[in-house]
Amino acid sequence: MKVAVYVVTQGGDWQARISLNLAVDELWWAGEAEGLVMLSRSLPLGWAVKLATVCKFTNQMQRWDEAAWVKYTAALLKAEIRAEQAAGGARGAGWPFEEVVVYRLPGDRGWGGDGELGGVRGNAQESLWRSELEVLAAEADRLVAALDGRSLLQGEAEALVAEQLPELAENWRAAAQLAYLQGRLRLTAAVLAPAGAARPGLCRREVPRCLRCGSVPTGRTACAACGLAGCAYCEACLALGRSRACALLLRSAPLPAVRCTAGLSPTVAARRWGLSAAQAAAAAAALGFLAEPRRRSASPGPERFLLWAVTGAGKTEMIFPLLDAALAAGGRVLIATPRRDVVLELAPRLAKAFPADVPAVLYGGSEDRLRRSRITLATTHQLLRFGQAFDLVIIDEIDAFPYHNDPMLDYAARQVCKPGGRVILLSATPPAELQRLARSGRLPHARVPVRFHGHPLPVPRHIRIPPLHRCLKQGRIPAGLRSALQHSLDRKAQLFLFVSRIAHIEGLLQLLRRMFPGISIEGTSSQDPGRAEKVLKFRDGTISLLVTTTILERGVTVPHSDVFILDADSGLFDEAALVQMAGRAGRSKDDPAGNVIFASAEWTRSQRAAISQIRSMNSIARRQGYLKS
Repeated sequence: MKVAVYVVTQGGDWQARISLNLAVDELWWAGEAEGLVMLSRSLPLGWAVKLATVCKFTNQMQRWDEAAWVKYTAALLKAEIRAEQAAGGARGAGWPFEEVVVYRLPGDRGWGGDGELGGVRGNAQESLWRSELEVLAAEADRLVAALDGRSLLQGEAEALVAEQLPELAENWRAAAQLAYLQGRLRLTAAVLAPAGAARPGLCRREVPRCLRCGSVPTGRTACAACGLAGCAYCEACLALGRSRACALLLRSAPLPAVRCTAGLSPTVAARRWGLSAAQAAAAAAALGFLAEPRRRSASPGPERFLLWAVTGAGKTEMIFPLLDAALAAGGRVLIATPRRDVVLELAPRLAKAFPADVPAVLYGGSEDRLRRSRITLATTHQLLRFGQAFDLVIIDEIDAFPYHNDPMLDYAARQVCKPGGRVILLSATPPAELQRLARSGRLPHARVPVRFHGHPLPVPRHIRIPPLHRCLKQGRIPAGLRSALQHSLDRKAQLFLFVSRIAHIEGLLQLLRRMFPGISIEGTSSQDPGRAEKVLKFRDGTISLLVTTTILERGVTVPHSDVFILDADSGLFDEAALVQMAGRAGRSKDDPAGNVIFASAEWTRSQRAAISQIRSMNSIARRQGYLKS
């Protein structure tokens, strides 16, 4: 899109502004502006935003004529103009500032309507304009409330207005422009170069970034909306709508985060929320972190706290006291998790725990996408539609796909927190960097080394077998592995059988069905359209043995289960994956000592590290007196 951009002086101070509707600016500055420089009435949005951001004003500008302003603004946009010319967008002399006009006197006309800049108006006209501004201010109030905490492209904002404020459908731009002038709404380009160091005459290549996801845009194309031959757009977040250099991004102005009051003692937390001693101690430590004054931190972004809890420790229950504290202080809370199925599983539990604040549940295709609640439960990609909205952000499974090693989602997680807000990270297997920060004391954290039932984690044992592809080719399963499988089936356990490759599932199913003919055996993977149904049947016991990939390494709890990991020496199974898969066993208080088998030809560093981590957690739990056996 194209917008107007101008410079106005008031009380000796200069300000640069963009405008979606110059009539609103005329109302706003009526009787206040002392001078106006209309730089352009129709400039590509990204260029206009840059001008409004980087203009530096001096006293000399009071005497500048049109030619001086053209020279100055063209220098500020030197890189953009050169890139456009390189893309084949050559224009006439003086482009894009052919129409710069300087209005010095109150009687000069500058807004393009019948009104005047400053000047003396009759009482009737002044009253009429004041009345118009009051009506528009009420509309701006409603729009700002609807956009609170949002970061939306124009199309998304229009959908929100159509659904929640249909009376503003024809006039939302005017309301947005007034809220922008009031400082309550930010209007910017979705793709924009950093503006910190731009100076006229300095030819420095500035790399634009997508303000929604933080990525560097890799695409440029001719654009009818802004008229440029090379309008940059972001491919990283294309699935959420095209973020372009001329696409309007609307963000509410952030408010400072609330601060929670002093945390509960472990005893009170355990009694109120039904937590175990280990859970209550960790929750109390996190509450203490939330209640602390903000420290000066060398690292950018919100302060973080790590809840390092073993698989099956009951992380969901531990966050309930944190949610309660933030809500009691008047704050908004976000719980983000990588997978849709986890979102759908958590939603009813949160609604039951906090009936007065039923969460807005967000994932691809969710009906709640525009609903507002003090509790938001979302998949991590949905964070891209928020900006500095939440006082407390809780990110579950920080080591899991797609959040782990995705700079875009890490950027989004930092952007959604209000200034002064806090982030709680949840994981059973934190990335190595976070583990180092925690051990060095640079990352506040609490460990929960024991499951809710108080029994130690099952320690995997190793069975040596040839590589699985060779077993399948030979049509047989080694005797040691077969004996271990038979033992688990004899004790009526349900078996997770993890493999490293989808291609191995079908051949292994045929082999297992031939060896155990009376057993219900199925396979599933990320490519299986019937995965959800098979998982349900596995949970209810209809299926006894499920061959699968790491797609089920998290989020699936089967009470009476054993775990077999074939080709455990595969490079696809790192330490975290092995710990997570092993964590499917022993989760029930009625069967806390499930069996875990690492079956492989080699004994790798990842396998040793996984077993070491499990034994370490058991040792910590024993020292702290949390184990029952």
